Amino acid sequence: MDVNGLLSNFGELTTTGLTQGAIYALVALGYTLVYGVLRLINFAHSEVFIAGAFAALWTWGALGLTQDSVVSGVGQIVFYFLIAMVAAALASAATATLVERVAYRPLRKRNAPPLAFLITAIGASIVMAEAFGIYTRRLPQGLPTIISNEPWFTVNGVPVSIVQVLTVVAALGMMIGLDLFINRSRMGRGVRAVAQDPNTAALMGVNKDRIIMIIFVMGGLMAGVAGLLYNVRIGVLTYSVGFLLGLKAFTAAVLGGIGNLRGALLGGFLLGVVENYASGLFGTQWKDFVAFAVLVVLLMFRPTGLLGESLGRARV
Repeated sequence: MDVNGLLSNFGELTTTGLTQGAIYALVALGYTLVYGVLRLINFAHSEVFIAGAFAALWTWGALGLTQDSVVSGVGQIVFYFLIAMVAAALASAATATLVERVAYRPLRKRNAPPLAFLITAIGASIVMAEAFGIYTRRLPQGLPTIISNEPWFTVNGVPVSIVQVLTVVAALGMMIGLDLFINRSRMGRGVRAVAQDPNTAALMGVNKDRIIMIIFVMGGLMAGVAGLLYNVRIGVLTYSVGFLLGLKAFTAAVLGGIGNLRGALLGGFLLGVVENYASGLFGTQWKDFVAFAVLVVLLMFRPTGLLGESLGRARV
């Protein structure tokens, strides 16, 4: 146990943890949306994230960028970032919609048991992961440097990069937008109605299939942006990265209270910070162990998570 190492790197571990936690939170929002409405754990959501990450990579490649490219100039940075963000978000949304149409909707039409949904989700996840593995020959893919990870400014001697600021701000902004959509819009009222009582919502004229498609699309959009931010932050992409990151994001959703949008955000940030503190205290090899151990301990005392509340009863 290296207490001095934790204290001496406390600031950097915190900023790094918040940045990683922001990515967890964006992916966790997809898990919590689907669970809040369907009571389904969509394990294929990790590959929805990967689809967005690869879409951003392919977009940059189509524009002539390679893994050795370094983008300079504010105008070019904004252009390459925004066009990749649109491509990643649309690709993930389309992938999520395809998963819902092909894998889950036929099961709903046949009133399949929950176990069938779970097995189908795992199967869809493996199929998509292996497809990306075959495409990449299981080799890591280098990414162009769109935004430099060099320090932008310092806070009490702790360097902060523009990538870290952008990642955290993007997560907060998208969370606020999603929260306003769910709680203030007419479509959002439909989402909450289906989450609370789908049969009564249908009697009141709410199109259940349309609502379900919307939540998959919204979750896909969040995962796509997370995939882009992951690319910009890490700089290397592998076909299997979604597996562990997806588990971490699901853990964040459960930690905050799955079915609660704000809980997903809180759980993501908390998980990111805790696992980084653990790496500073015990070493990087304990990072994943501590992250899941914290979840187990918390659920022993608070089974519903920190902000356990169903999506159907979410309030502003």
